[in-house]
Order: sequence, then structure tokens, then C-alpha cells
Amino acid sequence: MKKIIFLFCGLCCSLSLLAQKKYSPKTTSILHKLGNDQIRIKLFQYGKKKDIVFINLHDDETTSLSGTEQLLRTRGGLLIKLENNNKRNISFRLDGGFYTFDPNRIFSRNGIQLSLSGFKNTSNNAIKEIEKFASRILALLPKELSCIIALHNNTDGNLSVNSFLPGNEYEKDAQKVYTDDSQDPDDFFLTTDSLLFQQLSGEKYNMVWQDNLRVQQDGSLSVYFGEKKICYLNCETEHRKVKQYEEMITIALKYISQRKNSINSVIP
Repeated sequence: MKKIIFLFCGLCCSLSLLAQKKYSPKTTSILHKLGNDQIRIKLFQYGKKKDIVFINLHDDETTSLSGTEQLLRTRGGLLIKLENNNKRNISFRLDGGFYTFDPNRIFSRNGIQLSLSGFKNTSNNAIKEIEKFASRILALLPKELSCIIALHNNTDGNLSVNSFLPGNEYEKDAQKVYTDDSQDPDDFFLTTDSLLFQQLSGEKYNMVWQDNLRVQQDGSLSVYFGEKKICYLNCETEHRKVKQYEEMITIALKYISQRKNSINSVIP
């Protein structure tokens, strides 16, 4: 009898330790040559899971990383991050010129051209350099990818869920929009996936379901994955709202994990 009790206690202790297990990331650093300069891409692998990938393209959006770190340590997963001296936009030198672009506008040639033009300097060689950079990022995504979660932050009163409502700047990019009065409009999700839209709006979070057919071809990652029919979710809050970010990313991951093998479900 004592032996049974001892074994039972040992099992309980083992389960308790397992439940408390924390993953420390294995870090890989990649230097990519961009014109006459270099940009660092860092990979943080927590445990072995690679089915859901987290990506941080804007190096000044640190709240999103702080709000996701604990989840990665407990759940595991792959995080891809660009390092750019805490700046949003990336600059490089090439052929005597100086070029700047938004790293979330590089996943199509049209997007690259628009981004470079917005910073008043473009050239065919610069476009080719950025295309190679975008291809390098995409090549890092594992084959078992079922969903990608983009980690973003915004500034109060700038981009919000209201930006996608009728009459506003991005109304044509949205298939459907859900807003909730209990939530700050600056805290919202954008997804390519109708089921995620349905589930997360059901949790009373501000939601945008991207119109994958009519969305502006601006080179953003959401447009790229919308065209590929791969699940994409952007989790967005204001800067410094870490607790809000933790809450949103945790509830989102719950639903993504439940249906990670489903792609582009259609609302009846």
C-alpha cells in the first residue's frame, strides 16, 4: 500500500513539473546582405513546435513581443524577428543611392515599388534587392506551417478597427468588420480566415476579416497569405498595452490550435 501511495505521489509530482515546464529559446541569427548594408534576421525556437509561426517585422513594436513572450515560453513555437535598431522602416545604400522601405510592404513587386516611392527614391536594382530580402524571410517559414501570427502595435488614433469601416481609408480591404464598444478601437485583430473572424468576434474583440480578392495589393504579409489561402492573423494593440496583448494573443492561439488544419472556412 505504501509503495502505491509513493508511486502515486511521484506521478503527481512529475505531472506538476511537466505542467510548469518553461521553454528557453534556441536562437539563430542570420545576416542578410541588403545592398551595401546588412540586416539581421533572428529566429527564436521555443521547444519543437513549428506549426504556428509568430513574426515581428517592425523592430519598434516591442509591446507585441513582450505580450507574446510568456505564451511562447509555456506553449512553444517559432518566432521570426527583424532587428533594425528599434526602427520601423529599413534603410540601405546601393549604387550611390539611399533607399528606405516598410518591411511589411515587400511581399510583392507592386508593394515594394509603392513603399520605395513613398520614401521618394526607387530603382530597379533596389527593387531586386528587396525582393531577395522578402524571399529570404519567406524561405524561413517551415513546411508544417498552418497559421502565421503577425505581431504589431499602433499609436492612439492612427490605425484602428475603425479604419476598415465604410467611408474610411481601408473599407475596400475588409470583407466584414466587427466592433465592440467595450474594446479600444486601436486594439483589434485582422485575419484572412473567416472562421477565426467568427470565433474571435464571438469573444467580443474588434475584428477585421480581410477581403482576400479585393484587398489592395500593397505587398503586406496579410495580402500575401490571403492569396496563398493560408491562415494569417494580425494581433494589434497600442504601444505599452502589454496585458491587453497577452490576453488577445492567448485567446487567439486557443482557437488557432483547435483548428490548425482548417484553411479558409466559409461562413454559411
